[in-house]
Amino acid sequence: RLLKVVNSAFYGLPRQIGSINRAIVLLGLNAVKNIAIAASLNKLFRGGQLCPRFAARDLWIHSIGTAVGSKLICDELKMGLPDEAFLAGLIHDIGIMVEMQSMRDQLIKVFEEMKFNGDSIAESNFREIEQNITKVDHCMLGAGLCEQWKFPKSFAYVTGYHHNPEEAPLANRNLVWVVATADRLAAQSNLGFRADLMGYEIPEQALAELHLTSDQVKSMRDRLPKLYEEIEATFR
Repeated sequence: RLLKVVNSAFYGLPRQIGSINRAIVLLGLNAVKNIAIAASLNKLFRGGQLCPRFAARDLWIHSIGTAVGSKLICDELKMGLPDEAFLAGLIHDIGIMVEMQSMRDQLIKVFEEMKFNGDSIAESNFREIEQNITKVDHCMLGAGLCEQWKFPKSFAYVTGYHHNPEEAPLANRNLVWVVATADRLAAQSNLGFRADLMGYEIPEQALAELHLTSDQVKSMRDRLPKLYEEIEATFR
């Protein structure tokens, strides 16, 4: 599966890679490690329809969309660490999977209390309802899981602060802004779950922090659906 991802059009390598050793030489050990983790995570996102407003499959689609968007932003801005950004985007909502597996009834109640307008945009604050019902929210749970799994601190900050990047520790704030922006790009492209967003517009603060222009955002949004299809197919 790892070689399938490495050889996908998403990476655009000049020739087919036939061994893990060769992949490490071309991409680096950290990149291959992150791809391996990403390739194994889709097992966590398996499951049926939890309730009319939520299915694990929708969260997987959104997570891949955000991962692809995060890598796009990193590549566009030449920030380096595109594979770290990809994995950070993939796991940013993993706290919802914790809820689905260990707080199933409470998560159903969260969605029962949510209100949406005709376009399925949330009119309720998902995190506030989570906290009212479960005393925690998916950001807290995601950050805790990253610590439990001994992921780099940067991933715990992404999962914990992707709804409020301005509060993340300064040294790790850029990656959080990247994922928060990609989160909205995926939502704008109608890629899966987006009930935790009350609006899909990218905040001006995000553009300023990342030095992104509106033309760059439009270009990435236009490219995102096709890239999503290519990378999602490699994880099947």
